[in-house]
Amino acid sequence: MRNFIKFTLITLLFFSNQVYAYGRLDKQLELQKVSHKNNSREWHNRNDHLIPDEKEIEAIMSLKQKRELTSNDIDRDGILNSIDPSAYDWREIGYQPFGTLAFLSWRHNWNNYKYSQEGLEKIVKLLGEAGVSFVRMDFLWQDIEPNNNRFNFEKYDFIVELLAKKNIRILGVLGYCASWAGQDWNHVPRNLDDFTDYVYNVILRYKDRVKYWEIWNEPDSKVYWQPQDDMKTYTELLKKSYAVAKKADPSCKVVLGGMTSEGYYAIKNIYKNGGKNYFDIINIHPFVNPLLPTEIRRIYTLYNNLERLKVKYNDREKKIWFTEIGCPGMSRKVESKGWWMGKSPSEKQQARFLYTIYTDIIELANVEKIFWAFFRDNKEHFNNDVDYFGLTRWDFSQKPAFDVYRKRYVRWLNLHSYFRFSKKYAR
Repeated sequence: MRNFIKFTLITLLFFSNQVYAYGRLDKQLELQKVSHKNNSREWHNRNDHLIPDEKEIEAIMSLKQKRELTSNDIDRDGILNSIDPSAYDWREIGYQPFGTLAFLSWRHNWNNYKYSQEGLEKIVKLLGEAGVSFVRMDFLWQDIEPNNNRFNFEKYDFIVELLAKKNIRILGVLGYCASWAGQDWNHVPRNLDDFTDYVYNVILRYKDRVKYWEIWNEPDSKVYWQPQDDMKTYTELLKKSYAVAKKADPSCKVVLGGMTSEGYYAIKNIYKNGGKNYFDIINIHPFVNPLLPTEIRRIYTLYNNLERLKVKYNDREKKIWFTEIGCPGMSRKVESKGWWMGKSPSEKQQARFLYTIYTDIIELANVEKIFWAFFRDNKEHFNNDVDYFGLTRWDFSQKPAFDVYRKRYVRWLNLHSYFRFSKKYAR
């Protein structure tokens, strides 16, 4: 009897807290509407689409996130409720463009066991010091489901929690093909339902911490995706993945698989194949040669072409993410082998290029996030100068570009007055 009374009291307390939370949410959204009137046009252009609708609010409130309901920062992400587009959702920090590709899940022989547990702790500390707000990382199907219907999340649980402690959000890349599910790692799975079952289980597990999910990487490249059939098979996979992603978490956002520099035509084909309603964010990798100053114009040309494509398909509201952009930064101590664009930049030239990206390109109206590739150098993975794209070297020492990245972040923060206490959150 005593246990029954205790259970009843706990249940009543839980539901009363939920009712109170929803009441606070309604009140807070009304306050937001008033406060947003006083914000700049830029704020609205960057953030209005991030304000959740009723269905998303219900999903957000069901998440197991810590909230301080009487605070000016309910979701504890450092942004005042009055300018937070989703004040109850820690995963959403609004327009803040500083991301990086970090390969945090790489612990395999094919990548020279890039990150031990100690290495992860070291690199996440550096991510925080640099001001990185979003990390793009693989949630590899082969790691998570090495055998059909046998899931192992241990490694990823550790990484997700480690990043959360530093207030760093995640763009999770879902791929590639598991060994038991298809011909090879870069081939479409024999049964698309096997892939979508993995997608569903990963999103369901991490929905409290991860809001943004990317379906595959560079599916327009024969290196990463087979078959190359004008995106027909990829669009089919995208449609199925989108459906299960929204089932697992109605508040999640599906990011188009990042296309190569020439990926405008692939994105065009996805629209032609009826994929418009099956991704929330356009995603492309606009690599250019920083040693040729005129090359930077190619990024603007690509952006303008994507904007015209959005207009053609009546899809104007979607934002664009550049989830890979970068170049090598070569030390004189390292023998250069070149990269796919020829001669490699020095570390100082890499830093100057990064400055341009995070000064000029981030000002493009509908480019929401830019992820520098990579945060740390690789060791004999690509076996050319692509291994030296990092802001930090293999030994974790910092290149000049690291300091430039950090300074551009702090500068951006001060200009936008985005956080309550800029010094505290400049890390």
